[in-house]
Amino acid sequence: MTRKNMWSLLVMVLLGVGISWYSLRNVNLSNMMTDIAQLNWWWLLVALGCVGLYFGLEAVVVQKFVRHRYKHYSFRSALRVPLAEQLFNGITPFSSGGQPAQIFVMAQSGIDAGRASSVALMKFVVFQAMVVLNFLFAMLIGFHYLAAKLSYLSLYVFFGFLIHFAVIVGLLLVMYWYNFTKRAVKVVLIPVGWFMKAERFQRLQANISEKIDSFYEESVRMTKDWRMLLEVCLVTFFQLLFYYMVPYFIMRAMGYSGINLIMVTSLNVLIFLVTSLFPIPGGAGGAEFGFTELFAKFIPSHSKLILAMLIWRILTYYLGLFLGMIAMTMKPEKAEEIQPDESTEH
Repeated sequence: MTRKNMWSLLVMVLLGVGISWYSLRNVNLSNMMTDIAQLNWWWLLVALGCVGLYFGLEAVVVQKFVRHRYKHYSFRSALRVPLAEQLFNGITPFSSGGQPAQIFVMAQSGIDAGRASSVALMKFVVFQAMVVLNFLFAMLIGFHYLAAKLSYLSLYVFFGFLIHFAVIVGLLLVMYWYNFTKRAVKVVLIPVGWFMKAERFQRLQANISEKIDSFYEESVRMTKDWRMLLEVCLVTFFQLLFYYMVPYFIMRAMGYSGINLIMVTSLNVLIFLVTSLFPIPGGAGGAEFGFTELFAKFIPSHSKLILAMLIWRILTYYLGLFLGMIAMTMKPEKAEEIQPDESTEH
């Protein structure tokens, strides 16, 4: 990690401490300590297991995309990819650092940078598609609750959905309407050129054009393998499902047993969309706000609600930062590219 990244990480940790302190300002600490002592640690282990499965299943997706071109690409190497992604998503605005981090980690394992870029992009396409699919299910189940109880959040959820939907539409345009997309991007970039030097603007155009070409070529190749694509979609769907179920198991750990698993899971999908609207790394502030607002009806005790929110953030955000730092220090294992004659033998 660069010094700039280390400073970003430190700022996010301090910001998290500040938000936690602010959340605890009206909480009786003796009540909080009692709530901690009464936690069911078995249910917390289940919640932790869901987070582990979230990372593990993403590593499986990376392996599936890479295995057709490289051999000896271990699960350990693949696991470094989502952990590095989690770290750099968590310390950069709009999660902009996750993609470069994935490419860097795959390149460390001997994956060609162009191939690594294509894998990261295809993984992103599938992830966005499954986010939209999960959102549609969540809308059917939980939006009536959101509209009735917390109507002011409905607008945030709607805009969050529009962002994810626009991203997936843009990527699908590249895949299936390549020439139109290339022309459209040139038109969209014209106003950008008004505020940049000509040489820098040309480099930006060339870079975007190269990424579009790379993504199109890789998407054409991968979409021919429908079985693999279906497997990746299925694995990603369950990856997200385990992530969305984490709040339910935290509530079980706090002694709430009469909770609807499907409703809680659906509401967490909506939190995910609200968080994506906040440009601050990790959705800091937005994630905590969304959690406490949506789950206040399920956890009537204020101290337990704040404790549940803190545990949720530790498991779904800060744990990823910590594991990501460990992953970046691990020595990469080298994969070997499959030669054309080897691939025909298989």
